[in-house]
Amino acid sequence: MKDSARYVKIVEWSEEDQCYVGSCPGLIFGGCHGPDEKAVFEELCQIVNEAIQLYRQEGKPLPPPTSGRDLANRLQEAT
Repeated sequence: MKDSARYVKIVEWSEEDQCYVGSCPGLIFGGCHGPDEKAVFEELCQIVNEAIQLYRQEGKPLPPPTSGRDLANRLQEAT
């Protein structure tokens, strides 16, 4: 399994911005955005891979994984 698969990636529609917004909680602050949901997800995956590479280059440990923790269902319950 690739390290990037250990992190939840979220792409959601933003009414405020009128575009899709991608984020990866726990790994990166910010994210990416655009009008095409699939393109935003692909860009987000690339950003996650680059963030992991930066952690390694700087000799920093990766943050705890966010996948496998049923995050999607827990977020849904919080609304």
